[in-house]
Amino acid sequence: MKRFVLLLIVALVTLPALSGCGYNQIQKNEEGVFAAWADVEATYQRRSDLIPNLVETVKAYASHEKETLQAVTEARASVGKTQIKTGDLGDPAAMAKFQQAQGALSGALSRLLVTVERYPDLKANQNFLDLQHQLEGTENRINVARQRYNKAVQTFNSSIRTFPNNLTNKFLLNLDRKEPFKAEAGAETAPKVKF
Repeated sequence: MKRFVLLLIVALVTLPALSGCGYNQIQKNEEGVFAAWADVEATYQRRSDLIPNLVETVKAYASHEKETLQAVTEARASVGKTQIKTGDLGDPAAMAKFQQAQGALSGALSRLLVTVERYPDLKANQNFLDLQHQLEGTENRINVARQRYNKAVQTFNSSIRTFPNNLTNKFLLNLDRKEPFKAEAGAETAPKVKF
């Protein structure tokens, strides 16, 4: 009985101290990063799911544009192989590889949409227009999901680096910083438009 009372007193003293040192908040912030990352993956998956339909629609009108169609298909396959697990969100190399694969797919899609400009019938096709609108909407969703992920990463990284949470993380949790999305190489230079 005496031991139980002693454990109860220790628990009553320790629990408020743990919540005051940010232990629970750090855990919540890390879960926020994981949830935001899941949203990023879901939006990228939506884009990936749209691509086969888009390629097939374009193929019906421009089957001889094999090089462009193949580049999109290969970039999509490369993206499928480059996945990040939540445990790798603190690995800058893994994030850079993921961003590079997604950037290659975005570039291939851009070239495909430029190619479409040569086919007025395709541009007027309702299926193509629907897919193009869905793709544009998905690109916007990707951007929003990436911004929300970066915000969650900022909150998490701040929570493990500020006092007294930094002590809690150092002595109890040992969680690493998470990597935010960064601008792609060359993004600081505005693209040149030529007519």
